[in-house]
Amino acid sequence: MLQDLTGLDPQTIPLDDAETMSLFTSNKALKLKSDIGTTVGTYGIPEFGTKFVRQMLLDTTPTTFAELVRISGLSHGTDVWLNNAQDYIKEGMTTLSEAICTRDDIMVYLMHRGVEAKIAFDTMESVRKGKGLTPVMDTAMRQAHVPDWYINSCKNITYMFPKAHAAAYVGAALRIAYYKVHMPLAVYAAYFSVRGEEMDAFDALQGIDHIKKILEDFKHKKDATARDEKQRVHLQLAMEMLARGYEFLPPDIQISHATMYLIEDGKLRMPLMAVAGLGENAANSVVEARKDGPFVTIEDVNERTKLNNTNIARLKEVGAFGDMWDTAQLSLF
Repeated sequence: MLQDLTGLDPQTIPLDDAETMSLFTSNKALKLKSDIGTTVGTYGIPEFGTKFVRQMLLDTTPTTFAELVRISGLSHGTDVWLNNAQDYIKEGMTTLSEAICTRDDIMVYLMHRGVEAKIAFDTMESVRKGKGLTPVMDTAMRQAHVPDWYINSCKNITYMFPKAHAAAYVGAALRIAYYKVHMPLAVYAAYFSVRGEEMDAFDALQGIDHIKKILEDFKHKKDATARDEKQRVHLQLAMEMLARGYEFLPPDIQISHATMYLIEDGKLRMPLMAVAGLGENAANSVVEARKDGPFVTIEDVNERTKLNNTNIARLKEVGAFGDMWDTAQLSLF
C-alpha cells in the first residue's frame, strides 16, 4: 500500500539513511511541535513501536543496522533480555554488541573462543530450545575461558530468535521508518487504513490535549481490554501525527472512503468506518448509494443506505454531514 501511495519501490529505499536511523534513538527527525511522551520516534514502526521495545531502545541506543538486528533478537526471545542481557549490560559485564541476542550468536562466539564446532552447534541448539547446558557443554565453555555471565545467560534462556528472521524484520522496519521521515502522510494513511480498526473519529478530531487525556486514563485502567490496547496504540500514532503539524479531516458522507484514510490537500481524510459503531457493511452501503448521485438530505441518506439512527447521530457528532439539511420539507409556519 505504501508503494501505491508514494510511487517509491520499497526495495530501492536506503537502509543507511541517517534521519531514518535516528528515529530509534530520538524523535528530532519528526520535527514535533509538542511533547508526545516518548523520546524515540518509533510509534507505528513494526517490531519497534511497543512500550517494551521502546524501552529497550532507550537502554541500548542503537545506531546501526546490526545493533537493531540484535535488539530484534532480544525482543523476540524469551528470558533473553529481561532478567538476563538487560541486567548484564546495566552492570557493565557486557555490551549490546557482545550480549547473547540471537541463537546464531552462541555458535559463532563459542567457535571463536576455540570450542569444538560440534559442541558449539549443540550448545546453540540446546540453549535456543530452553534446555540449558549439559555438563559437557559447561565444561567445554569453561575450558575455553568463557565468562561466567555468558554461561549463566545461556542457562537462563528459554527461547531464542534466529538472526535471519531478525534481519528481515529490521529491514522492513527501516523501510517503513524511511517513509515515516520522508513521506509521513503516506505512512499514517496506510497504517490507519490497515490497522486502525479501533480508531474513533470523534477522539482523533478533538486534538492533542484530548488524546493525551485518554492515554493518561488508559494508564490507570486496571481492567483494560484488547480493544483498549488497540485504541491506545492508534491514539499514540494519531497524537504524533498531530504533533508534527498534520491534520485529520472528518469523515464526509459525500466523499469519504468506506475503510481507507485518504490524503487530501496535505491532510488525512478519515473513512466512514472511523465513526464509532459504524461497521464495514454500513460504510460500504453509503459508498454504493453515492454511485446513484450525491445525497441531498440526511433523510435521503437514511433511506438509501444501511445506516441506523445511532450511526446517523454519530456521523452528525463528527460533522460528516456538513451543512446538509435533515429533510427537504419546508415549513411555512
